Amino acid sequence: MLALKAENISKQYRLGQVGTGTLSHDLNRFWHQIRGKEDPYLKIGEANDRATKGESEYVWSLRDINFEIEQGDAVGIIGRNGAGKSTLLKLLSKVTKPTTGKIYTNGRIASLLEVGTGFHPEMTGRENVYLNGAILGMTRKEITRKFDEIVDFSGVERYIDTPVKRYSSGMYVRLAFAVAAHLESEILIVDEVLAVGDAEFQKKCLGKMGDVSKGEGRTVLFVSHDLRAVNRLCSSAISLKQGSIQEIGSTGEVITNYLKTNNQQWSNKEINFQVTQSGISVTNIKFIQNQKQTFTLEQGLPFEVQIDIDNALSAPTSFEFNLELKNHYGEGVTNFGNEFQHKPMMVQPGQNHVRLAFNELPLRAGEYMVDVWVNLPDLKKNIYMQELLELRIEKAADLYFLNPDRIWSNFPNQPQHGYLPMHAKNIELW
Repeated sequence: MLALKAENISKQYRLGQVGTGTLSHDLNRFWHQIRGKEDPYLKIGEANDRATKGESEYVWSLRDINFEIEQGDAVGIIGRNGAGKSTLLKLLSKVTKPTTGKIYTNGRIASLLEVGTGFHPEMTGRENVYLNGAILGMTRKEITRKFDEIVDFSGVERYIDTPVKRYSSGMYVRLAFAVAAHLESEILIVDEVLAVGDAEFQKKCLGKMGDVSKGEGRTVLFVSHDLRAVNRLCSSAISLKQGSIQEIGSTGEVITNYLKTNNQQWSNKEINFQVTQSGISVTNIKFIQNQKQTFTLEQGLPFEVQIDIDNALSAPTSFEFNLELKNHYGEGVTNFGNEFQHKPMMVQPGQNHVRLAFNELPLRAGEYMVDVWVNLPDLKKNIYMQELLELRIEKAADLYFLNPDRIWSNFPNQPQHGYLPMHAKNIELW
């Protein structure tokens, strides 16, 4: 059974204006309408690219959105700022109407789109629980039956009879989420507001949304930039880009493709940067396996990392470095360099080369970003370069010789064995 269906929905806004525009525009629309013609301003809008100025004063916050959501599904909606995520939720919550298209819903909707949605600041927390419940179509008897459970979950019992205008933003969202999650609506829509709460409450909310979806069979739509939370909670996801659907599918695949298209593109060639006013520069970083330079390493096989350093100073200077590998969720999974192995090196004037040799790279197959950190203790200079290049780990053809406990977990839905630095079996400088 379908819980939600969006059929060719679009939403257009006029920049800098409240409403649809000027009186002349409204008269023009009316003239076209009585003649049975299409709204003329639907033809001139541009895609909602917030980074460019554009030529039209009309923009499409959403354009031709189509999807179906089954009852009991937990669906994540991801995308960059300005992609149209919040606008989509407002349309589904019936806060605003689509410019074109239709939305079909099956059941009552409880939505939490921003801190304090539906709350009156002069009323107490207790009064707002009943007010919010009434707005959602609940009877007073239904709200009373759930009231103690709502207050206990929110953790604001001491302030329940205090006007909510005196609540902190965290207390606001605690009570608002508790109301939306516990009242008996068939569809729960939650925007990025959970980021306001502390870590303990965020974990509590994700657990509750999981119970609502899996245990109670209610539908959950969840917008968040925390991709780990989306991956943990949702079985499917929708990726938006500039108001259009980029992809609909399983959460893991959608997140992976979203990160690939939105992360910077690496050239995987020479890497050049200069530590400001230091005279020291790293001119290249190479990964070597099977005697070939590569940015794709195979599990279980030895490999080397070579770093070229140019010292333009007239005297030797100490040099420390560290390379950190991060998965696409931005989590560090391992690092290697001479910093953690307590092997300081002195780079001589001119060209210097460092070689680190490793027996294997015990990471799960996938793509990783490489951060580079350089420290020059003698010069009191350092630099940290994020996502300087991309490294791909491929699964070995034969893994029978690998101990599974040695392959470090690096995804949120798998057991964690901890963040461990890798130690090179040999470090050479020449």
